[in-house]
Amino acid sequence: MIMADVLIALLPTVIVSTIVFGMGALLTMVICVIACVLTEFVARKIMKRENTISDLSAMVTGLLLAFNLPPGIHPLIAIFGSIVAIGVVKQMFGGLGQNFVNPALIARIVLMVSFPTAMGKYLSPFYYQTGTDAVTSATPLGILHQAGEGTAGLPSYLELLLGNHAGSLGEGCAIALIIGGIYLMIRKVISPVIPLCYIGTVFVGTWLFGGDPLFHILSGGLMLGAFFMATDYATSPINFKGKIVFAIGCGLLTVVIRMFGALPEGVSFSIIIMNILVPHIEKWTRPKPFGEERTRREKV
Repeated sequence: MIMADVLIALLPTVIVSTIVFGMGALLTMVICVIACVLTEFVARKIMKRENTISDLSAMVTGLLLAFNLPPGIHPLIAIFGSIVAIGVVKQMFGGLGQNFVNPALIARIVLMVSFPTAMGKYLSPFYYQTGTDAVTSATPLGILHQAGEGTAGLPSYLELLLGNHAGSLGEGCAIALIIGGIYLMIRKVISPVIPLCYIGTVFVGTWLFGGDPLFHILSGGLMLGAFFMATDYATSPINFKGKIVFAIGCGLLTVVIRMFGALPEGVSFSIIIMNILVPHIEKWTRPKPFGEERTRREKV
């Protein structure tokens, strides 16, 4: 089952996030998963439709939403986000495969607008905390956005790879996300086209604009977005050329927002914008059939 493979691919990030940010991170993930499953169950009952919680898609959405939240987020905020993702974005548009934008990303954006303080409160890694109070810190991209390139205090490449920095639960260990992405490609759950084109575009774009390409591809939600969000079957193109256009568009928008926008991160907005454009991309890149259909008179 596809969703089971996605859950397996997300497991390394679940483990690393729990180690880095403590049991509070695991609690957030559990709350989001349970809230998403219950919301889907109730929504399908109210709509008098066959229940679909057994397809595991609600569990995947719950984990992806949790990965887009900061550690220590209030449980009620996490539950509200889960209801938005499943009840509004997914079920009100017909259920699995019918939503035209990624449910977890829309929920994240709604929470960012509704609860900006809570969504901007990032905790330092668990083993850096002292005493009984959690230590808050800016994310790597937040530090870069405020102070610019070459700023002292930015995490090293190794710290970005291992997750030794503040951020959302899914912005930590790049290695864990890469392992999950490779697993999905080996299992042929996702094509490598979108992740490679997306990450490659961000690398080239930040280099052209004078940024540190490696820092940008290892920071923020790029790895999570490229492997697990942008590749969503329902919200990404089907044909090969469409995938390339979609991924390059995601990459360019991410670079523009990060380098010139008011926000330090642009992955969520970039993927959502390109999700909306998918029908047009599919139309523009649709393969042309060989030959031409004969008229009825020619057939006779």
